[in-house]
This record gives sequence, C-alpha cells and structure tokens, in this order.
Amino acid sequence: MDWLRKFFFTAFLVAAAAIGGARGDAMVTGTVFCDQCKDGQISLFDYPLNGIKVTMACPGSDGQYTTWGEQTTNWLGNYAMRVGGAPNLSGCYTQVSGSGQGSNACGAAAGPAKRLRLMFNMFDTEMYTVEPLLAQPAQPMSFCPSSTPAPVVPVNPPPAPLLPPVPRFPPTPFLEASACPHQMWLMPEYQCYWKVVSPDTKVAVAFGLIAGRRFGTDMTLRQGMLGRGDPYRTLLREGTTALLNSYNSIQFPYHPLGVIQDMNLALVGSTRHVLHTALRFMRANSGSGSTATCKFTTCK
Repeated sequence: MDWLRKFFFTAFLVAAAAIGGARGDAMVTGTVFCDQCKDGQISLFDYPLNGIKVTMACPGSDGQYTTWGEQTTNWLGNYAMRVGGAPNLSGCYTQVSGSGQGSNACGAAAGPAKRLRLMFNMFDTEMYTVEPLLAQPAQPMSFCPSSTPAPVVPVNPPPAPLLPPVPRFPPTPFLEASACPHQMWLMPEYQCYWKVVSPDTKVAVAFGLIAGRRFGTDMTLRQGMLGRGDPYRTLLREGTTALLNSYNSIQFPYHPLGVIQDMNLALVGSTRHVLHTALRFMRANSGSGSTATCKFTTCK
C-alpha cells in the first residue's frame, strides 16, 4: 500500500529528528488500527487507535522471548520505542498488549504479533518498522458486511404480514466526498466533526517533532488554523485543515499519513516548497479540481 510506505518514510523523518545525531541507538516505529469488523485486515471501516499499549519481545540466548520495551500509541495511532546500544532486533516482535483510556472498546482482543523489519542502518543507528498491528472489539460492529447473517427462508413461507416501511439510515459522511475550508472547521456549530483530533491537540502531537520544533510544543491546532501572512503559518493552517478533511472523508484527495508526510517534507525544505505545499493543500480543502463540496450540517 502506497500510503503505508509513506507512513514509514514519515516515521523515519520524525525518528531522525528525535535521534538528533545520537549514536548507538535503535528506533522501532509502527501504528495500531482498530479492526472494527474483526476480519484481520485494514479496511475503510478501520481507523488509527489512540491509547493502546504495544510490547516488543525479543529472543534470548536460550530461545525464550522476553519483553524489551513497551509504549502507548498517540492520537494518530503511532508508537515509537528506543533501545540503546544498537542491538540486532531482526528476531523481535511487537504485539498489542493492552488498552488505555483513549482506546474506547476496541482493545478487547489483539491481532497477531508482527516481526520487526530493518529499514535504515547507518552510523551505528538502526531504524526498524513494523507492519500495522490490530486491536479488535469484543464483537464486530453492526455495520460490518459480515455481521448480519442472511435470513433463513422456509420452503413454504406463510403470507407476510403488513409491516411498516423499513427506515432509511442516514448517509455515512465518512464515505462521501467532502472538503471544507479552515473557516468552516473553526465555526462552533461544526465542532462535532473534530473526531480523531480535537481543537486543543498540540501541533507537535498531530504532526510530529519536526512541526513541534518549528511551531513550538504549546501551539494547538486551533491556534495554528488562525495563522496567515507568514508562509509557514499558512502551511500549518492549510495542512491542519487537510488533515481534518482526510479524517472526515475517505474520498478526500489526501490520506492522513500523506498530509503528515507532505507537511514534514515542506518544513525541512525551502520557502518555495512551503508555499507550493500550502497551495496544494488549499486547493484540496476548497474542492478545486474535484466535485467535492463541504458536507457539514449543524451539530445537534
């Protein structure tokens, strides 16, 4: 999956900034998704999971696996573990080991463990990535395709009684093509559309260490969306808006991990790159080049 490779590249950028020249370290990064349908794979119904504990286990000289580290996922479902001494972690695994306050009911069961994969090795620094881990609810969600069994029809069914019409379910906004500008996201009557992140989420939490170093660790997403005039503040405003739109609509031109990747690449590039990226985000947020319009309705 292209977006998964983009995620690994983004994770590398964030980890490289965190390492900051240190030697003899190994970094392990990955993400956890909520497998709402319990089908063992990532689908359009699944989403990154916050507050999930991930444990890394490695084999010892006797072949027995022992725990080497434990970390909890952030708002974007990401986790990062650091091991000193740059050991060989190629035989290690990571697995969901528990749930925290932010995981809701999706931490009842854990998917299979995943082996670490070496992505980068230079100057005694190693970077490992892990395929997405899965956490599952106790039962599949009711909207999953396989959650409702087909009705059994008798051979000679009796005449069906008159029943009231079956109610129509409202459309699922996540499946619709929607793109809303930053002014709409800042209006109080649409605050219910902030789902994966909140207006008070820190920019450094949503976009990583590179953004945190540029905009500070205390700036919130709401404050970032008020910026204008300066190229970097314009990038932050439109990048935050694109991130929100990507969480809100699966048909938005950018995947959430793609927004984060492009934001980080722009922040380490030239001012021209910053303006170009901000303009691309702005076009996507306005629905330019597509049939997407803002599908917001007033929150109740």
